[in-house]
Amino acid sequence: MTIGSLAPKTEKKKSRKNKAVVNENAPLLPKSQANESDSGFDDFNGASFSGAVFNLATTIIGAGIMALPATLKQLGLIPGLLGILMMAFLTEKSIELLIRFTRAGKSVSYAGLMGDSFGKYGKALTQICVIVNNVGVLIVYMIIIGDVLSGTSSNVKHHYGILEGWFGVHWWTGRTFIVFLTTVAIFAPLACFKRIDSLRFTSALSVALAAVFLVIAVGISVVKIISGGISMPRLFPVVTDASSIVDLFTVVPVFVTAYICHYNVHNIDNELEDNSQMQNVVRTALGLCSSVYMMISFFGFLLFGEGTLDDVLANFDTDLGIPFGSVLNDAVRISYAAHLMFVFPVVFFPLRLNIDGLLFPSSRPLVLDNFRFASMTASLIGVIFLGANFIPSIWDAFQFTGATAAVCIGFIFPAAITLKDRYNIATRSDKILCVVMIVLAVASNVVAIYSNAFGLITKSNTSRE
Repeated sequence: MTIGSLAPKTEKKKSRKNKAVVNENAPLLPKSQANESDSGFDDFNGASFSGAVFNLATTIIGAGIMALPATLKQLGLIPGLLGILMMAFLTEKSIELLIRFTRAGKSVSYAGLMGDSFGKYGKALTQICVIVNNVGVLIVYMIIIGDVLSGTSSNVKHHYGILEGWFGVHWWTGRTFIVFLTTVAIFAPLACFKRIDSLRFTSALSVALAAVFLVIAVGISVVKIISGGISMPRLFPVVTDASSIVDLFTVVPVFVTAYICHYNVHNIDNELEDNSQMQNVVRTALGLCSSVYMMISFFGFLLFGEGTLDDVLANFDTDLGIPFGSVLNDAVRISYAAHLMFVFPVVFFPLRLNIDGLLFPSSRPLVLDNFRFASMTASLIGVIFLGANFIPSIWDAFQFTGATAAVCIGFIFPAAITLKDRYNIATRSDKILCVVMIVLAVASNVVAIYSNAFGLITKSNTSRE
């Protein structure tokens, strides 16, 4: 698992102090050019270990956290929890392979690493996949925040959001205004940081907010256990026919995409003061996220049992059957919306770098061009805002493209780099595992595309009746 033996001894500890920018994706400001940059840059000696862990953990824990309890409903408690652990192992291994080949090829970006193995087309394909995945993710975040805070309408029924429930229906509790205010007051300022390490405090807060749901779920579960309101959860799946076996595979896309964070690994590694710690950063972040995932999945399934919905957040829109249930419902939804607000800039950071690298591959680093940085940031936020508010079918489109791009980023590309093995540093077991990753990724894509297409067809037929 470790990469220390593959790196030259002189590279075991690389200080980020006085490190020069070497390509378009490097996020640091070279000191030799400090005079021509904006005065907002201060002396930066490298990111801390804890800051790197929180930024990577925030990249991992996104909207998918609420879909995990439903995987336990489908698989049963024991296989579901084992599935979460298995995906954490595969993710750690895929990132370890990325870092190993990054050190060998002296790459400083994910796209650059793919370019090192597969040329300019491999680099461009990686950038396009990151762009498609991250734009889709950020639009979905905006949609969810609007749904939670303002409300949403499906068919002829309107589901009130928190603010509409508290203050009634007004223009200032409407969806467009709430999302616009969130964009201007939170997204735009946080997106203006030129280093991902500057987001370490909001990332720590984001992880803490994700834990709020866990604390509330544990508290409710304890109260219901004491009152006898919780039964023993199902340990294994119910398999009765071929159709029920096929249904088990619908959880694969949820597991596969739960840990996707590979597009931010190089950004964090570039800023880390001692990059020999990067693998420990990855393991710590994955350990933290796996613990949160397993506990949220366990207590969410324990709490709602066979009534666990595909998005467990919807279970907190009903009567919990305990004192102060409505207050706890609002606390869960508010903390979740706030969590996504702080995830947004961490996912936005690599999106901006990859679009700039794709459109301006020969230009000087983005952080040294204030006009390009500002215009790129404003344009991207504007496009994401418009997509979330004025293109109703965009979520359906990203269900297909997003799933495909995510598994390419997380498993197919790292496996392809390893199987190409340009530097002859991959072992036989590495290559066998990479074949497993590719098979799992392809299977995940097929299941996701089939289930999404079937869902859209069913929805269309229902609306016609």
